Formats: sequence, structure tokens, C-alpha cells
Amino acid sequence: MKKALLLLLTLPLLLTFIITGCKREPVLHLYDGGEIDFDLPIIDLNLEVYWNYETTYEVDYDWRKEWYYGWDDIDRQIFGEIGYTEPTVFCLRRYFTGQTPLAPHTSVLAHTINGTHFRGKYNWGFWDLLVWNNIITLDGVQSLIFDEESSLDSVIAFTNQSMNVARYQAPKYTHSFYEPEALFAGYDQAIEVNKNLEGFIYDPEQNIYIKELNMQLQPITYIYLTQVILHHNNNRITAVDGSSNLSGMARYVNVNAGRAGNDPITVYYKVRMKKGCDKEGENVDIVGGRLMTFGICSHQANNISRSEEVNDPYRHYMDVTMQFNNGMDSTFVFDVTSQVRRRYKGGVITVELDMDTIPIPTRSGGSGFNAVVEDPDSVTHIIDI
Repeated sequence: MKKALLLLLTLPLLLTFIITGCKREPVLHLYDGGEIDFDLPIIDLNLEVYWNYETTYEVDYDWRKEWYYGWDDIDRQIFGEIGYTEPTVFCLRRYFTGQTPLAPHTSVLAHTINGTHFRGKYNWGFWDLLVWNNIITLDGVQSLIFDEESSLDSVIAFTNQSMNVARYQAPKYTHSFYEPEALFAGYDQAIEVNKNLEGFIYDPEQNIYIKELNMQLQPITYIYLTQVILHHNNNRITAVDGSSNLSGMARYVNVNAGRAGNDPITVYYKVRMKKGCDKEGENVDIVGGRLMTFGICSHQANNISRSEEVNDPYRHYMDVTMQFNNGMDSTFVFDVTSQVRRRYKGGVITVELDMDTIPIPTRSGGSGFNAVVEDPDSVTHIIDI
């Protein structure tokens, strides 16, 4: 996924500007205030491509081998597609900086692009361009808020606070936050539109000049697939309340830079329980879900190449409320910090829970005992429930 976007079919992964000009008689010149016509690219949203993590034995990270929960039609109806879906509507912001490249923005031209085509006038000089996808949700309710007024030099995307209590790693906020919708963005600066046509290519068939610009439109929200695998459950846990939380994640992102803010929150998302799943020949029950987040605070995940580069001061706890066969319920809390840091731009988070070690609670809301949870790194956590 760490590729540029396709704007011309013959130039894969390139964002291309097409600038119309006068006929080639007698001299090649663009008229003042030239029209620029460009097509947005097709986005490669393959998770196998995007989750290209380093591995110990030089084998590509295969998330499907770790993912036992699956993804059926009910999951699609509740959560949507398991991976990214390609947007069809885009927001474009154009900033003219005159004859000074990289100058502060003093004004903005805002556009909404339906489809993949846009045409607009560009004065001679330098331009900065910011593109992100318009948000379309399953239920018509949007959790993302875009701040474009505080500073013209950057757009900030926030997520809304929910009504659910944030129990863990939430000293600043009393409630958790809704997960943001999938957000893709690309930003390029100091794009020159010059009168001498330097850097332009003439297309005789269309009688126009083309300027090619490499620009990356990348995800700046990251998908985590979470699963709690219940071994030897034997109907001890019969259901879940459908909600889960992951703490220590960023509340906002700088859309221009793609960098998450240093403002940790607890993110609320939905889960469901599947019984009788197969895990390498063992019959298990699994509580699974799909989470979208801005990622680890203060990180620009798309620019990280190895997990050793992650400098994360916050711990990450995942909680799931489960109901036992006596009608009592307990909220299980799992420390998944090492997994989140290792999968800094999304991936599978797995918790293995041996139900033979978990006594059935005698009061609702908590059992007063410890759950022994082993994560895939073979580190044992003792967690109060």
C-alpha cells in the first residue's frame, strides 16, 4: 500500500496534472491562468500489500494464518468489509503560494470531486495540494470531524467521544471515543506551474501539456482485527455484550503530514462471538471484531519500516465483557501493548484464553479473580477482572 496512486492508466501510481494550452502555432505558450485537468488514481487497497511487515525468517507477514475468526455476511452487515474499500468521492484543497514555494497558506480553494476527474484554473507560480476521501458510512452517521479553520497550513481530523465509560488508561477522558472512518490522504507542496513549460510534456493527440507529479494517497487510519480465542469453553461463556475497547490510541491525525496526535484515548468498537470455530484442528469459540483507529500517538506509521522504530509511551489494553452460563458477566481486560506496537499500522491482535483457568463468577460485573492470559509472544500477564 506504500505506493503512489494511479491517475493515468498508462502511468500506474502517478498523480497526473493535465494543463491545457494554446495550439502549437507559432509559439508554445499557456494562456494566463491556465486550466489544469487531472484524474485521480485507482488505489491498491490489498491488505497483504499494505501490511508488509518485517519478519524473522524473511517470510511475508500472512495475517490470514493468524486470523481464525473469519469474516462472514453477518460481519459485513455489522462491521463492513474486513479491509479498506476504495473511495469514490474526494475532497481537494488547493493553496496558492505565489512565487514563493513552501510559503505559509493565506487562502484555500476547496472542491469536492465526484468520481476521478477535476479541472480548475491555476495561476502561474507555486501550489500546494491536499487530497482526502469524502466520508460515507453504513448508517449515515459520521464520527470524524475535520478542523480546517484553526490553521490553513494543516487539516486536523478528530473522532467523537462516545457515551461509553473509559475504564482503562483514560486519565484525561471519562468516556471512550468512536472509531474513525477509513481515511486516505495525500499532500504535495511547491508544485510549479510555469509559463516556459519547464517540466511539461506535450500531448499532440489532445493538444495539451501534461505535468506529472508523484503523490501518495495512503491510509491514515489503520485496521486492527482483534480476536479472543476461548479454549475449553464448554459453554462456560455463552455470549458477549457486543462492545469492546482498545486504549492508548491517538484521538486525531494531521491530514497533511499523516502524523497521529499525542492525545491518547480509548477507542470503542463492536465485537461478536462465534462458537465452534476451527483453530488448527481444535474446536474453539472466538470473540472477534474489526477496529479502525488513528494508530499509535505521535507516529507517522506509513514512514516506519521496522517495529524497532516505534517509540510508544502508552500501554494498550483491550477489554471485552462476556456473559457466563449462570447469567453473570465479567469484563476481561488484556494487555496487548506488544502486539499493537509490533503491528504499528494495523493487523491481527490475538488473545488466547484457557477457560479451564477461569472460575465462573458469582456476581455480575466482576468476579474478583485473576485471569492468566498468554499472548503470542509467550509473555504471561496477570490481569484483575
